[in-house]
Formats: sequence, C-alpha cells, structure tokens
Amino acid sequence: MESQNSNLDVVESSAAIPKTLKFEFKGDGTEYFKIWIVNVLLTIITFGIYSAWAKVRNNRYFYSNLYLDGSNFRYLAEPLTILKGRIIAVVAFIIYSFVSTAAPMLGMAFAVALIFAIPYFVNQSLAFNHRMSAYRNIQFRFKASYGEAFMVLYVWPLLGMLTLGILYPMAFLKLNQYIVRNSSYGTTNFDFHATYKDYGMIFLVLLGVGVMAALLVAVIVQFVPVASGLVPLLTMAVYLGLILYFIVSTTNLYYRSLTIKDHQFDATLDISSLGLVILKNALLVAVTFGLYLPAAKVRMTKYMAENIVMEAQGSLDDFAAAEQENISALGEEFGQVFDFGLS
Repeated sequence: MESQNSNLDVVESSAAIPKTLKFEFKGDGTEYFKIWIVNVLLTIITFGIYSAWAKVRNNRYFYSNLYLDGSNFRYLAEPLTILKGRIIAVVAFIIYSFVSTAAPMLGMAFAVALIFAIPYFVNQSLAFNHRMSAYRNIQFRFKASYGEAFMVLYVWPLLGMLTLGILYPMAFLKLNQYIVRNSSYGTTNFDFHATYKDYGMIFLVLLGVGVMAALLVAVIVQFVPVASGLVPLLTMAVYLGLILYFIVSTTNLYYRSLTIKDHQFDATLDISSLGLVILKNALLVAVTFGLYLPAAKVRMTKYMAENIVMEAQGSLDDFAAAEQENISALGEEFGQVFDFGLS
C-alpha cells in the first residue's frame, strides 16, 4: 500500500513539473511567395473580390505551419463568409458617402451612429477570428460586452490624453485585459496578470530616454554647431530605438502575463535581434522592390515563434481531451449569424 502511495506521489510530482514547449514555424519564404504572388495578381484582376480568398489562403498557410507540442494550428474560415462581411462594409461606406453629399446633417448623424457601432463590430470581428482558429480540433472563442469594447476603444485612450499620458499605461493594460480575459480555448478562459505598474515602468523608460535625447540634441546644437548636421540622424536613431524598446517590452510583458488554467507563457524578444531582423527585411524589401515581402513575413513569424514558449503543467493531450469532453457535454454550437470577416 505504501509502495502504491509513493508511486502516486511520484506521478503527481512529475506531472506538476513545468514542461517547456516551444512554438515552431515551419513555413518557407519561397513556398509562401508562390501563394502571395497568385493572391496579388488575382486580387487585382478581380478588382478586389478575390481578397477574401487571398486572406483565407494566407491565414491557412501561416496557421498550418505553426506548431506547438507537435500539433499545428488551423484556420477554419471560408472565403464567402469573409466576402459577405466586406460587401456589407463597402455598401455601408457607399451609403454614408451618398448621404453625406445629399444631406450633410444626416451624414453627420450616420457618422455618429457608426462611431457607436464600432465597438459592436470589433467584438463580432474578434469573436469570428477566434472561432475560426483551432488547435487540436478545439476552437478558440471570444465573448465580450459592448461596454468593455467601448471603454477600451474610446474612454481609456481619452482619459490617457486628458491626464497628459499618466493613464496611457492603464489604457494599454485595459486593452490587453479586454482581449485576453474574454478569450478562451474551448471552455477554459485565458487570464492576464500584468499591472498598471508594469506598463507604467515601460512608459517611464520611454519618457526618460526621450527627455535625455532631447537634452543631448540641445547641447549639440548649442555647443557643437559643426555637428548639428548629425541631429536628424541621431533623432531618427533614438526614435527607432524607442519604438523597438516599446515593441520588445510590451510583447515580452504580454506573454509573461498570459496564462490559461495552470499553463503559463514566456517571451524572450530582445532589441538587438529584433532590430536585426527588421533591418534585414527592410533592406531586402527595398532592394527587391517589394518582392521580398512574403519572405520577410515568414522570417518575422519564425523569429516570433522561436522566442515564445509555453510552460505547460502536465500534458496538453490531456488538457485538449478534457476540453473536448467539456464542449461535448455542454452541447454548444457556435453561431454563425454575425460572422463578419471585416479585416
């Protein structure tokens, strides 16, 4: 009996040990270029109608080549569903243009109504994109209230502006909480553990470096007039460096704050490696007059996948199987009434 208990303890303790699972992107730049060039040509020939099919082909390629723990992701959307959403958007824009010309006051009312409708459409678009994404035959989901969307799209950014940037970190925090905490894998919700202080530190660094750079420029202009010609170059370098710092810091914070059940994530992006990838991509895109864009997208996706991991507690097979049972028990059907692929 004691032997059995000890064996159980060993099993339980081993199951509790985190297992680092790496994301892997197996796409190829040359392979994706063939898909991309056909998409571009057919979209031009069909006056944009084929863009819905192009989006599905692009997403299916990237999803199917992204692996986690030996299984790839899947994109489930159909082109006609996306085309339907885009047709509705185009018709709405045409109506707005006509009304604005014929009756400016009515057009203004239409614009105000559109502003209040945007949070609803954002919710529906996120719900569609989540539902059309799957891993191990289980779809993701997104369900948020209109009020939550309205707050993160309008209220928090406005408060950030009115407080001279003091609440901008809170605006970013609320946006990520809105996206993550309303997302789920099957029936299990994601959670987000970052705080206002975490984002505040990032913004403080941006502010501090920006102020020091401005002082340095002022000193150069005042005391070294000969070097004034270097000021634009120095300003651009600082500006690009701050952008890279912001991207790296917020991305790492996002994934390190992301959890689902007992599973955690981590990201290890750094400014130098990301900057090198962006620089190489930019130069090659410029030299090839844009033809390197597909390979650049593949290169960036590979870089991101290589620098994001999942710290899994136990087997993902068991987790996915449990989710499948939960979904089957609930008998949920994902409604397609508002499936608008507006992006």
